[in-house]
Parts: sequence; structure tokens; C-alpha cells
Amino acid sequence: MGKTKVAILGSGNIGTDLMIKVMRHSKHLEMGVLVGIDPESDGLARAKRMGVSTTDKGIDGLKAMPEWNDIRIVFDATSAGTHHHNWAVCKAAGKQMIDLTPAAIGPYTIPVVNMEAHLDQPNVNMVSCGGQATIPIVHAVRRVSTAVPYAEIVASISSKSAGPGTRANIDEFTETTARGIESVGGAKRGKAIIILNPADPPLIMRDTVFTLSQGAEPEQIEESITRMVEEVRVYVPGYRLKQKVQFERIGHNNPVHIPGLGEFSGVRSSVFLEVEGAAHYLPAYAGNLDIMTSAALATADRWVEAKAKG
Repeated sequence: MGKTKVAILGSGNIGTDLMIKVMRHSKHLEMGVLVGIDPESDGLARAKRMGVSTTDKGIDGLKAMPEWNDIRIVFDATSAGTHHHNWAVCKAAGKQMIDLTPAAIGPYTIPVVNMEAHLDQPNVNMVSCGGQATIPIVHAVRRVSTAVPYAEIVASISSKSAGPGTRANIDEFTETTARGIESVGGAKRGKAIIILNPADPPLIMRDTVFTLSQGAEPEQIEESITRMVEEVRVYVPGYRLKQKVQFERIGHNNPVHIPGLGEFSGVRSSVFLEVEGAAHYLPAYAGNLDIMTSAALATADRWVEAKAKG
């Protein structure tokens, strides 16, 4: 089976890292074109040195290239606002699209949670870096519990790993991630917080997940979380628990009040994660970029496998 040609929209940090992953590690993909809008961008310069076709005219420039006809999958690593136009062009041409922006036109997709349900979708959304890191943990708690009334995540990333696209989409990040915690993770109410940490030397991405759950013992929850971490590590080797999962029982005699949901009693779980990047393009501390590009690559490879099997 020949490899499937892909295009990547966005020549910034995420797009460039994804290009390198496709070229080095993809089972089924072949780089077609890297697309940017800044002719002086490092990503476009690097692509040219690596023998990859480029355009600095955005998706309209890509559409005018002879390579356009051979492209089957398009990754969008631009911005939420730009994605609407990019999707309109790809949809009209029958291309499948993997959206790494917070636009969320297509269904939220987390490879270890619900990728198999979206193999035939024309457009899927990778939620956010915080979502890719934490929603699997929320799901791990939910799959052994009768209910997860509330889940809250805090994603802390190095300021140096947050490019213009990330900074321009902070509001969309929190809103999209919170919705993903609910619709994919299975929590009744979700909340997301992002912290840009200016520490120097830069810190590796850290994520904290708090869940309030019912119907499962701490031992069951811990086993499910540990198993989920290993599932994520298949495509993100730098994903790991920073310390043992912590638990607190909340009794009926001293319940927690959740605004809009009422009183809660059950188990509070605190999960502390670290995501170290593979350093394909950016330093290892940029795990927030690595987990997004790794998840997008895993999704595209699985798409091609599924299509080959018919």
C-alpha cells in the first residue's frame, strides 16, 4: 500500500513539529506540502531544506499547486478563526481534515478514548493540548464509576512553548477543553484552566486533574488511571504520572457543594501528570505541542489503516 499524501496548514511550532513527525515516524503518511503565510518563517525554510514543497499563500496557494490533487488528508495548525475558511475549501474538494485549532467544527477526538468512533468523519477536532493530556484521565475515572459530577483540569505550560497561535486562542482553549471534559471525558460539569509559566529555565508541561466521582473505590480508579497512562504512552512516550494518584473520601455528613449541581459525596481524585516532548523540532519542555502533534499523527495513521481494510 502506497503512502497517503498530506498537507499541513500552518508553518509555526505545531505545524513544523508535525511535519517532522510525519516524515520520521508515520506508518502510512507522506508529506505533500507545508503551508504558511509568512515567507520568512523558520518552518517554511526548514521544509524547503528537507525537500518538502511549500507555499506562503495559505490554503488558496495550496489549492493552486499541482500537489493539491494528490493530497488526501489536511492538518490545520493555524487558528480557530482561519479554520472555517480552510475547512470550506477542503470540504468542497473532498479532503479529510484533522483540526488542531480550537474551532471544533468536527467532533472532539482523543485517540485512546473515541478515535474508533470517528474513522469516517470528514473533519475531527483534536480539542487542545490540555484536553489531549487530561481528558483520557477523566475518562479513566468515568469508565469505572457510575458518575463523575465534576472534573477540573489545570494545564501549565512554558511561556516559551506558547506561540502566537496558542496565545491568540486562550479563551477558545478553556472553552473547548471544558466541553471536551464533558462530552468525551464523561464528566457532568467540566472546567479548564491554562497557565503560561515564565520560569527560566523552562518547565516541562504539567497537568493536574481533579475529579469528583461516585460508584468506584480508589483502588479501581487508580488501576484504571494507570492503565490509561500506558495507553497514551503508546503514541506519546513522554506522558507519565508525576506521583501516585491521591484520594479523599467525601462523606454524606460533610458534602461538597458544586454550583449548579448541588451537594456531592463520594471520592475526590487528584492526578498529577508530566508531558515531556520528543524534541523533534522544539525542546523537550514543549510537551504541550508534542502531545497535540502525536495525537493528530496517530489519528491520521489510523484513518488510513481503516480505509485500507475497507
